[in-house]
Amino acid sequence: MKNTKIIFKTSKVTMEGELNNSQTAQKIYEKLPLEAKVNTWGEEIYFQIPISLKPENSTLDVEVGDIAYWPEGNCLCIFFGRTPVSTTNKPRPASEVNIVGKALGDVSILKNTKSGDKITVTRK
Repeated sequence: MKNTKIIFKTSKVTMEGELNNSQTAQKIYEKLPLEAKVNTWGEEIYFQIPISLKPENSTLDVEVGDIAYWPEGNCLCIFFGRTPVSTTNKPRPASEVNIVGKALGDVSILKNTKSGDKITVTRK
């Protein structure tokens, strides 16, 4: 799979992302479009998706702008700053995640997203 672009959209935010070549990313792309309710955790948004996948090169080392799949919660996550368990200015997930891509553009706009907002994820 080539790097594949997707769109995240809420009532206040539209953001483009690019998925990587991982098997996890491919399985997520195959399930698009998706719709869910957003949860926030510090400067991270996450939402449950109808996919149950195993860890694939899972890590706690994430960067601002990373799009990840959280196997423990069957969730897609976007990191845009510190989380409640961060020990530096970098985001840190609650537990290991599979990095599946990168958000494109200014991820700080995700601060306008609130828990309970509806989000859609579609192919670009």
